Amino acid sequence: MITSLTLLILSLMALYIGAGWLVQGSSALALKANISPLVIGLTIVAFGTSAPELAVSLGATLRGQGDIAIGNIVGSNIFNIGVILGVSATICPLQVKKQLLRIDIPIMLAATILFTILFWNGTLGRMEGLFFLTGIIIYTLFSLLYSRKQEEEPNLELEEQPKHWAVDTLTIIGGLVVLVFASRLLVDNAVSIAKELGVSEAVIGLTIVAAGTSMPELATSVVAAYKHKTDIAIGNIVGSNLFNILAIAGSCSLMHPIEAKNVNYIDLLVMLAISILLLPLMKSGQKISRTEGAALILIYVIYLFWLLRDTF
Repeated sequence: MITSLTLLILSLMALYIGAGWLVQGSSALALKANISPLVIGLTIVAFGTSAPELAVSLGATLRGQGDIAIGNIVGSNIFNIGVILGVSATICPLQVKKQLLRIDIPIMLAATILFTILFWNGTLGRMEGLFFLTGIIIYTLFSLLYSRKQEEEPNLELEEQPKHWAVDTLTIIGGLVVLVFASRLLVDNAVSIAKELGVSEAVIGLTIVAAGTSMPELATSVVAAYKHKTDIAIGNIVGSNLFNILAIAGSCSLMHPIEAKNVNYIDLLVMLAISILLLPLMKSGQKISRTEGAALILIYVIYLFWLLRDTF
């Protein structure tokens, strides 16, 4: 038990480091390509910080652990909004850009609703996976094309990117290698702990694994909120939740049909409800206040107590 817990903590640290390298390298390459900062936040940074979720869910799918694969996705989306946005808003009220309200958040809600409907029977097939993957490709291409139509300020951050593109590429490769190794370590030891405690793999996926793989998002959004870059704090979460559903659930179920009967309708409805709640919260004064941030945290705490009610 102690050995598994130690290895679990080490794997979480490795995931954080690997995701950091991946985000750093990909963001630097994107800046060199003169992609707008907003699109970098919604796509590259958001997708990069979701790399641990991708690595863990793919690994779990390959080993037939559907409860961990899907539990990780659902749990991460709930954690991202309830804890990460909640904590970020308590640090600094989050101002919301009109583009997020008009385009990105409605797309995230549509993806969440579709996932809830398609996974309601506890399974995801290859057709659903292909549909989700097509969705993330269309969204990414749209974001890139839309950003080029908008007037952007000169990208001053380019002056802060002196490294050669080859260094950035090696950083990305190094990050991916660490992520693959750490994700295997995380899943194996999470399952070991679950068996020793008598906790289901679904609960471990929804809690420990989901929170652990969301650490890059937590670090990114909290630092962004502290620096008053609130659009990055929100964009990172919206983009990450989209990636979790469309890219991760899509690639996993396309690779192998997933069955996760222990991730039940309550978990799906909590994810859906807290996602829908974002829209009225953000429309009220185009920001998420400190009080609203505290309410999001409370919702997550209540859900966590419900989830673990029979564990101890």
